[in-house]
Amino acid sequence: MVDIEKQIEYWRTGSYDDLQTAKILIEKDRLLHGLFFCHLVIEKIIKAHVVKQSNDLAPRSHNLIHLSEKSNLFFNEDDEIFLGILMKYQLQGRYPDYNPIVPEKVKIIGYLNKTEKLLKWLEAKL
Repeated sequence: MVDIEKQIEYWRTGSYDDLQTAKILIEKDRLLHGLFFCHLVIEKIIKAHVVKQSNDLAPRSHNLIHLSEKSNLFFNEDDEIFLGILMKYQLQGRYPDYNPIVPEKVKIIGYLNKTEKLLKWLEAKL
């Protein structure tokens, strides 16, 4: 039997750990890696919602749109667009031949701030 509360806490805690890693990477100008971790932050907190909704383990998917649909969460249009932006940066860590264009650092800091804001909103809904 799956311990649902333990699974939710695993994903929630992991999202906050990854937020700290994203901040460090971006501060150290490891920008693409920092964006990859921003994706992980949102992926993990949405997986916490999927676990809560399904009473089962989260699927082995990195697709934020697919996961958000399984979570029964309703995102506004700006947040949906942001999920799509983050999706571009999750592939680089998994597929070395995929090289997305890296935005200017100021834009990446904006993405980091948006990641943190979205994380807090999603946690409040847990």
